[in-house]
Amino acid sequence: MASVREIKRRIKSVKNISQVTRAMQMIAASRMRRAQEQALASRPYAAKSWEILMHFAAQGTNVEQLHPLLASRETVKNVGIILITADKGLAGGYNGNVIRKTTRYMQSEGHEDASIVAVGKKGRDFMLRFGRKVIAEFTDMPPRPTSFDVAPIARLAVDGFLKGEFDEVHLAYTDFVNTLTQVPTIRLLLPIKPGADQLSDVMRDYISDTKPMTKAPYIYEPDPTTLLDAILPNLTEVQIYQAVLEARASEESARMVAMRNATENAKELIGDLTLTYNKARQAAITKEMLDIAGGAEALAQAS
Repeated sequence: MASVREIKRRIKSVKNISQVTRAMQMIAASRMRRAQEQALASRPYAAKSWEILMHFAAQGTNVEQLHPLLASRETVKNVGIILITADKGLAGGYNGNVIRKTTRYMQSEGHEDASIVAVGKKGRDFMLRFGRKVIAEFTDMPPRPTSFDVAPIARLAVDGFLKGEFDEVHLAYTDFVNTLTQVPTIRLLLPIKPGADQLSDVMRDYISDTKPMTKAPYIYEPDPTTLLDAILPNLTEVQIYQAVLEARASEESARMVAMRNATENAKELIGDLTLTYNKARQAAITKEMLDIAGGAEALAQAS
């Protein structure tokens, strides 16, 4: 058994750690509320922009002929993946889950040589460590990202697709469901395929009530091609922006839960160590009393 002094030192160390995790939990909870509000507030806008595109597809026109961003490639050789992770750890399984889903997707679909656009240091570091092709990185995103922060990512994806550098571009991120549930998601970003089935589950709920409206005929001014030239790049940016917001809300939720669990585990460990400390201290006191009694008995016999 460890000495009383060692146990006391360990209790003090665990208490210090619990204070740190408690503080990190409070910080993450504050950031989580803001991130959740931002992600939930932008969902209707992202869904509505997708609904506009669904109106085009419902007009009976071959939408793939209207714009290059809608055209599927006959052979898919070069794939780009925008991988959204955190810059920091201490967020439970948040980073590991989305990275694991991405690597498994690359292996199952035969895209192991896919070009990675890493948004976040954790995803970048993992892909570089295992020799993946990282062509760009975007790190140190602000706590409350804006469309200006996401615009370079969207521009890189759109330009790469139009130039033929990518035959497909996929988004790998984490959908925010609630504080305890975050779902790693991979969905096709480019080419854009109008339809509710191309959206994630959390976004699909926002357009389920308006799906019948997509069958109504519309006359567009100016022509659909001109409109798509303005809409599609912005739509791509909106989809990436929403994915970043979902990932940010998921990250802070996972970090808050992880820090809460760490704090609770520290409290349990302190309780166990305190019990061990009391037992060791009682054993030491008993030993000292036995030594005193033995000494007194020896003196009595000697006299």
